[in-house]
Amino acid sequence: MSVPDFENIYKEYFSDVYKYVLCLCRNETTAEEVTQETFFKAMIHIDKFNGNCKLYVWLCQIAKNTYFKFAAKQKRIAQEDDTYDTNLTLDVETDYLDKEEARKLHILLHNLNEPYKEVFTLRVFGELPFLQIGELFEKTDSWARLIFYRAKKQLQEAMK
Repeated sequence: MSVPDFENIYKEYFSDVYKYVLCLCRNETTAEEVTQETFFKAMIHIDKFNGNCKLYVWLCQIAKNTYFKFAAKQKRIAQEDDTYDTNLTLDVETDYLDKEEARKLHILLHNLNEPYKEVFTLRVFGELPFLQIGELFEKTDSWARLIFYRAKKQLQEAMK
């Protein structure tokens, strides 16, 4: 694939990949950094894209792996500094709630098993449609709806 072709891919998918990463990390600076790194990796490895999945899904898989590597590195750095406190990272979306309820919800969401946590996060914070969520997991939109419903029920039960 030539550079001009990749330029079109970048223009077409950057915003969607950025939104996906943003819903994973909920930090604009980190999302920007990870998205840039994602497209850099994709450009280098575009010859490995075999078309078995949609290009958007392939890019999001690269983004997800890049983000998790980034997060692991940040966690190691934070542990070395011994200043890392996960209880301080409340989501802006839940700011309108009572702070204690928001903290409780954040902890419950953090403790959800996969894929429930990621599907719920993509749907609520990333505002992705079920069809796109299903594609990211190489499943159907019905699967994404079911997982989201189950995650929501688990959170509702735990909040009682």
